Amino acid sequence: PSPGTLCRTKPTDLVFIIDSSRSVRPHEFEKIKVFVSRVIEVLDVGPNATRVGVINYASAVRSELALQSPQSKAALLQAVRRIQPLSTGTMTGLAIQFAINRAFSAAEGGRGSAPNFRKVAIVVTDGRPQDGVQDVSARARAAGIEIFAIGVGRVDMGTLRQMASEPLDEHVDYVESYSVIEKLTHKFQEAFCVVSDLCATGDHDCEQVCVSTPGAYRCACRDGFSLNSDGKTCMACNGGLGSALDLVFLIDGSKSVRPENFELVKKFINQIVDSLEVSDKQAQVGLVQYSSSVRQEFPLGQFKNKKDIKAAVKKMSYMEKGTMTGQALKYLVDSSFSAINGARPGVPKVGIVFTDGRSQDYISDAAKKAKDAGFRMFAVGVGNAVEDELREIASEPVAEHYFYTADFRTISKIGKKLQMRICVGE
Repeated sequence: PSPGTLCRTKPTDLVFIIDSSRSVRPHEFEKIKVFVSRVIEVLDVGPNATRVGVINYASAVRSELALQSPQSKAALLQAVRRIQPLSTGTMTGLAIQFAINRAFSAAEGGRGSAPNFRKVAIVVTDGRPQDGVQDVSARARAAGIEIFAIGVGRVDMGTLRQMASEPLDEHVDYVESYSVIEKLTHKFQEAFCVVSDLCATGDHDCEQVCVSTPGAYRCACRDGFSLNSDGKTCMACNGGLGSALDLVFLIDGSKSVRPENFELVKKFINQIVDSLEVSDKQAQVGLVQYSSSVRQEFPLGQFKNKKDIKAAVKKMSYMEKGTMTGQALKYLVDSSFSAINGARPGVPKVGIVFTDGRSQDYISDAAKKAKDAGFRMFAVGVGNAVEDELREIASEPVAEHYFYTADFRTISKIGKKLQMRICVGE
């Protein structure tokens, strides 16, 4: 996957072991750094995802980046850019031993004890080691470290095979020169991608339909819905004269809602407004707030576009008194949906009632009257709202028309479901 497509990497402790002995020219060493950076770019790096370490070696071994160092992509790439070649001999065995003792140790940030973590070392070398690698590599593999060996130029192929994990054909790579090492980038990006079918694993954020492509995915929508500009969510009210709708919000502004929550309620209203096609021929929106009294914030059709509606919602001030839901429902039936207040004859009527507590007056008659008049009533309750009251307000089938959550912060989830339901009913 190119950087930017989603490659979920299994949580991995990944250590690069790079040879910077004399035979590696400075410009060649830069190519290794580019290769390392390219691999890092597609990983999910983070304290609980993939962590990266880098060991630089020649005659001596130097830890350039520990697994426990700050693991943001930017920090890792910066650390890689700073690495300088050591330009002495080639003690590959020593470097692998260092990886076992130090780089993968818990003290340096290794997470070896957790069963679901992969431990991977990628060794890049262009020479014949001046020490033995067979035994130390076997110890590394026995400790659960998967070793990839990349050989460049005049490298000794036999020692690469002694280092690498089985199956060898997947773990040993050869390139004729450092200038082409980048062509291995893709292989290693793929090697760390756990899934190629991200839809099947549910590792996507499509609201309705996920379409797999290798190592990536795109979102689509069911019939009758169109994809929103975010490329993830779907919109049902996609126009046509069939989508005329008179929608009135009936919003509880009682003092128990609290100011910060009242702001969340406004966001919730605007979230739903966003999914509508607002115009004279399509959706019209009205807004009524109630507490101990009822106040029409704006009638149906006063605002002709989404922008103006949303601005008016944001400006709404908060009443902060009691909870007279019955009185508010009566207002909805008698006034909000009347022609005088902008309602259009023959256009479907939808009421969305939002409350966070028990009504202080009687709601049954008004609730029944609203449904008998053919209005489609949705009831949304938060916190101390009473389920029986919500069910009484909601249209049939009740389960599809009432929503409850304990916490104001989750009402946007209800908003999503509501968008779908409102439009499906047209």
